[in-house]
Order: sequence, then C-alpha cells, then structure tokens
Amino acid sequence: MPLRETTNPLPSDIATYRPADTLMRITDLILALGLFAVTAIPMLVIAILIRVEDRGPILFRQPRVGRNRARFSIAKFRTMTHDTSRFIGGTGGENISAEDRAQFQTTVPGDTRITRIGRVLRPLHLDELPQVLNVLKGDMSLVGVRPDVPVMQADYTQEEWILRHMLRPGITGLAQIDPSVDSMAARTAQDLEWVQNRSYGMYLRILLGTVKKVVKRNSL
Repeated sequence: MPLRETTNPLPSDIATYRPADTLMRITDLILALGLFAVTAIPMLVIAILIRVEDRGPILFRQPRVGRNRARFSIAKFRTMTHDTSRFIGGTGGENISAEDRAQFQTTVPGDTRITRIGRVLRPLHLDELPQVLNVLKGDMSLVGVRPDVPVMQADYTQEEWILRHMLRPGITGLAQIDPSVDSMAARTAQDLEWVQNRSYGMYLRILLGTVKKVVKRNSL
C-alpha cells in the first residue's frame, strides 16, 4: 500500500536549521543525563523484576522511523509475554502492503499478553525509561513527534510522512499533552504543528506540560 498522494507542496523552510534546534539538543543531553542518573537504580530494579517474572528478555526492541526516515531500534522495558513470532511492524523496504499494515496490531485494554510487572509499568510510562538511551545516542529527542513503526506509513499522505520525519522523533510532544487529541487526524495536526513551528519556548512548554500530566495522573 503506497503512501496516499497529495498535491500540496512541501513548505520550503521546514528543514532549515534554526538556532533553537541546537539549544534543544543541548538541553536534551543535559536532561537525559540527569534523568539517567536519577533513574539508574530504579531501572535496575525493574530489569531484575522483569527477568525474574518469566526469564525472558528485559528489553523490547522495535524498528521505528526517525529523522530523514532513517530507521532505528527503540528500546522499552518488556511489558508483554515474549513471543518471537510477533510481528513488530518492520519491513524490508519503503513500500508497505495492505497485508503488512493489517498484520500489525497494537495492544488493547485488558490484553492478556501483558505481564504482571507490565500492568504496573505501562500506566506509569516507566516502560519508556530506556528511551533516555535513544536520546543520548541521538536517535530521539525529549520532544518531537512520537516515532511510528515502518508499516504505519500507510496511514499518512506522502506530505505528512515526509514532514513528520524531518526532525528527531520525541519521547513526548504536543499531541501527548493535548487532552483534545482523540483521533489520528488530530494527532497528525499537532505533530505537524511542532515540525513547522517548533521553538525553544514550545519545547520547554511541552516538557513542563508532560511533567504536570504525569504528576496529575499519578496523584489521582
């Protein structure tokens, strides 16, 4: 299933370097190093608990699409039963078939494949802590569009797919802190808003909004 065609021209200045891009990268490194230092011991405890539960791998790795559509391997703590036959959304090329897209399924509430430790980690988003390493490596930023798996290119127009991947993907973003985002179209609109109008001020607002959202959710 090829990307849906679009006749809209790509804005000419999207990929143009902005001083804010360098400032955001420096902040990414400082905050990611600090976060890693603070969470190193909790992550070790989580790793031990995952290993003890079913003796399976500690990390779940999945191919994602990053800046300039280059692929990278995202790391999460494994929260589901280990299944080597599970299709994780990667393909060998750019052309995605309808069968590939239909085969990729995300988890649903009450999914029986989620482990006991996974039922604790997922609501608190602790399974995403290893993505700090992706930030330090340069695969991701703290703020950006959430990285899709390759087969999800079938969900976008050609313009949307290209625009989403002009920058590093993020751990959090505009769509993640906006409570009104309740559809794929709304999420995509917020993602493209970030790509086209990003600034250091927006970056900081998203980080602060993410912290507030996590604290509020965990205090209920």
